[in-house]
Amino acid sequence: MKLLTLNTHSLVEENYAHKLKEFIAAVAHELPDVIALQEINQRQDGATVSPSRLNGYIPCDPSVVIREGNYAFRVIEGLRAASVRYHWTWLPIKRGYGHYDEGVAVMSRAPIAKTDIFGISQTQDYNNWKTRRILGARIGDIWFYCAHLGWWDDPDEPFKAQWARIHTHVAGHSRVFLLGDFNSPAETRGEGYDLVIHDGWRDTYAIASRKDNGITVSGRIAGWTHRELPAAGARVDHVFCNFPCKVISSRVIFNGDNRPVVSDHFGVMVEIEEL
Repeated sequence: MKLLTLNTHSLVEENYAHKLKEFIAAVAHELPDVIALQEINQRQDGATVSPSRLNGYIPCDPSVVIREGNYAFRVIEGLRAASVRYHWTWLPIKRGYGHYDEGVAVMSRAPIAKTDIFGISQTQDYNNWKTRRILGARIGDIWFYCAHLGWWDDPDEPFKAQWARIHTHVAGHSRVFLLGDFNSPAETRGEGYDLVIHDGWRDTYAIASRKDNGITVSGRIAGWTHRELPAAGARVDHVFCNFPCKVISSRVIFNGDNRPVVSDHFGVMVEIEEL
């Protein structure tokens, strides 16, 4: 089983259309079983997509409107053109950059049996850029949650409180994968990464039989302008699980060495022995 997570920085990313094509081509080749995507945007003034065109779409909330240009929708359309089909769901979380609906998406080659959404930030104001929500999808008997957390030292919405809400919410599920942008470098001790591990979660990178350097961000990126990142880059995008599993490999993708760069983050591809 292959899992992929990527903060796409979609629509905002320079040369976005070309990078979208590169992403679609990579997915069509790699065929991850489950994909968790963050910063999935659509313009708020975009035309509504007809339900007849929403192939494989599972609404996580009946009020959600998919508009033309929605990054996840365009990925699905591009994959269908390559005869590759995914089931998918998308959750808008907040207004981004003044005119986007910004959210998270989960895509799956197998049917999505159930969805789950919940807030992890103290504020749930759609116009507040610090608003955070989580999207989950049950595929078979495993839950896959797509996460995009705040920073450890944020004075309004600290990582610790957001993580506590996630950890508590999913505690009733015996098999969970958490995938996403945790904004918490694995290299920094005593902060978010260590807290997740302390709470009993397994880092699939750490237990992988084969792995690369794991670096998913290098240089200055959105949100880290006034925060320090190690000079060599950092591992802030993670795939955690709450149960024992054999991880065959963990590798960075879309970093210029393994597929072209498509975002200000690199992706993580994890291969798990069939469960």
